[in-house]
Amino acid sequence: MALTYDQITAVTQRKYLPKMIDNIFDSDPLLKRSKEKGWYQPVDGGTSIFQPLMYAQTTAAGSYAPTATLDTTDNDSFTAAEYAWKFYYANITISGADEHKNMGDAQVLDFVKNKVMAAEMTLKDKIGDGIYSTGGTSTDIGGLRLIVDTGNTVGAIDQATYSWWQASTEDSSTTTLSMSALQTAYNAAAINGKHPTVMTATRANYNRLYALLQPQQRFVDEQSAKAGFQSLMFNGCPFLVSAKCPANHIFLLNEEFLHLYHHPKRDFKMDPFIKSSVQDLMTAKVFWMGNLGSSNNRMHGKLSAVTA
Repeated sequence: MALTYDQITAVTQRKYLPKMIDNIFDSDPLLKRSKEKGWYQPVDGGTSIFQPLMYAQTTAAGSYAPTATLDTTDNDSFTAAEYAWKFYYANITISGADEHKNMGDAQVLDFVKNKVMAAEMTLKDKIGDGIYSTGGTSTDIGGLRLIVDTGNTVGAIDQATYSWWQASTEDSSTTTLSMSALQTAYNAAAINGKHPTVMTATRANYNRLYALLQPQQRFVDEQSAKAGFQSLMFNGCPFLVSAKCPANHIFLLNEEFLHLYHHPKRDFKMDPFIKSSVQDLMTAKVFWMGNLGSSNNRMHGKLSAVTA
């Protein structure tokens, strides 16, 4: 007896989807690190994603004489960034013709596996693009080119109006990579004893840093290397190649303040296969819901014009 749609759905969810999720997160160094470093953050619903922020100290504070009247003035020191939910999907379609061409339960499941792999590759590409996007497309993740800047609206807060919400450095003038330029950007993002925990760059800029380190001993991040990602170390911080990093860019990120929010009910969840009433096919969809956000943009920086 042929497999039913419910059986195909159950086997796909049980046997293939967990591996698909692993492969998606292994496809990009930042996606992989989001899970390993704990910034792949679940959010249970809500109309938007609200990230509490502290942006000012309490003004009623300081030293005082024993008989002095103490200031009890309250001042605003907290606000919240509001990130909109973003939605991604990948379709899995099996036509009746293909289903019958792949007769037998084992052949049908192999065919479904290939379809799941195609959905996986699509989601890899779309979410990877989103991580580095400008947020210019309203349905896309608000990516690093939006967040790590000084003049954008991020989480409904205008960076141009509120300087405390700007990236530490947004260097668009350095065109030739040098150790001093990289050190300047690193120092700008090193605040209150915290410093960048990862850098991502194009392969061209990775090769430029490699050449600068050529006369010296090179250090690699073993954890990234084991995951198949090429890396160097700069000030003890992994410097990684990302195929999705935009041309000429180097990002300096502190992952303590970076958040890839996701809804646990839409965390690469697959809806059941449904038989079409007007076509000879069945379809299922894999869904993801979330957004990329930051809770302290001062802890990030970028160089965006390195061409040599």
